[in-house]
Amino acid sequence: MLVGGLRVTLNYTMAYPRTGAKMVKTVWIGDVQSGSYDNQVVELKGWVKRTRGSNKIRFIVLRDSTGTIQCVAKRDVLGDASFDAVKAALIESSIIITGTVNVDERSEGGHELVVSSVEIIGPVNPERPFPITESAMAAADGGETEFLLDNRHLYLRTSRMTTMLKVRSSVFGAIHGYFRDLDFVEYQAPNFVAGAVEGGSTLFEVPYFGRTAYLTQSWQLYAEAAMPALERLYTIAPSFRAEKSRTRRHLTEFWHAEMEVAWASNDEIMSHGEGVVRNIASTLLDERTPELESLGRDLDLVARYADSPYPRMRYDEAVETLQGMGVDVEWGQDLDYSKEKVLTQDFDVPHFLTHYPKIAKPFYHRVDTEDEKYVLCHDLLAPEGYGEIIGGGERTWSEEEILKRLDEEGTPHEPYQFYIDTRSYGGVPHGGFGLGVDRVCSWLTGADHIREVIPFPRDSRRVTP
Repeated sequence: MLVGGLRVTLNYTMAYPRTGAKMVKTVWIGDVQSGSYDNQVVELKGWVKRTRGSNKIRFIVLRDSTGTIQCVAKRDVLGDASFDAVKAALIESSIIITGTVNVDERSEGGHELVVSSVEIIGPVNPERPFPITESAMAAADGGETEFLLDNRHLYLRTSRMTTMLKVRSSVFGAIHGYFRDLDFVEYQAPNFVAGAVEGGSTLFEVPYFGRTAYLTQSWQLYAEAAMPALERLYTIAPSFRAEKSRTRRHLTEFWHAEMEVAWASNDEIMSHGEGVVRNIASTLLDERTPELESLGRDLDLVARYADSPYPRMRYDEAVETLQGMGVDVEWGQDLDYSKEKVLTQDFDVPHFLTHYPKIAKPFYHRVDTEDEKYVLCHDLLAPEGYGEIIGGGERTWSEEEILKRLDEEGTPHEPYQFYIDTRSYGGVPHGGFGLGVDRVCSWLTGADHIREVIPFPRDSRRVTP
């Protein structure tokens, strides 16, 4: 191709030949921007985010996973061949730049790199330029258009998505840290199961060697089987719900943080739910303050979620409150998102909603011995319109009670025989909860849609890329 009157040949099918130790990356842009390499010669490896300039000087904004830096390349320093290659490098070309770190308060981050040499590693074909343009991002206006979802594999490279993935990583780490600090054991369960946990209508059927199996809705039933062995256990794993809901808070495949504890009451389970959520918020403030700020998140709100106790409200009080606000709700109904949103509109911190009617909850919720119309359960509702982020409670733990509850619901015993057996041999009071990790990420980042906080979202309309 012609660049500035000179013919420059670029290879679009093979990277430039660099092998061995020279490919090891030792310096990150974030370290340079922190001041660790002022006035030193460094080698930076990354991707072109933006480029501009003339036939004599180019300003390249280089990005890597830790940040960006402006690099200043001059023809009289690089020579014609290297300069023309740099000039021809399109957005998302991968390059290696060597240069001197210059402190410059006018530059973003306070530093720039004065370039002494450049090597193009992975050029971008000008006939197929990077599709995630500034105009495409502007059209999305902070949301996610179908175009950006169709190009999710490339959209991951944008600063907003990179930020979300870093926040997400810290959320996962905070969950692991909370449970491991309390000597919980991480435990895994199968994804192919024979029966429902939450309800038959939301099951994904899977052909399984002449039989029908299902993708799991929850780790819970198999966790209860291991509870007598481990007593304190948790997992972070995907769950699957065949829900056709097209709301900002539903996915068909989502990440579940679940726990189970022997000899535990509903109150104790709630204390762990509050503890893990507050630990997540605190960890984000410790590890991801710059990321939260870049998303426009109010740090004082996040600090409130980290430091404040979470009040508790019984179901009956919630129904009375909603009816007083003019919401059409009857006692005995499970409270869907539309009702949660109204109920939480004045909450300044998450609230626990406890003691749902027995008729609204599945067989594994333990009946309240003080009033058998209710079960010993809870939901944790997040403020700002995000709704339920945790569901949990005490389990029906005796064999007699579990058989009675199954029969009341008309549920066959056979698919749950292994679950019944756990009560036949030394059943004990116990409980646990499930936390929707993606919902928590969405809430704490202030995302408009749950799709924004997961790398490749799956919903009723999308299974690609």
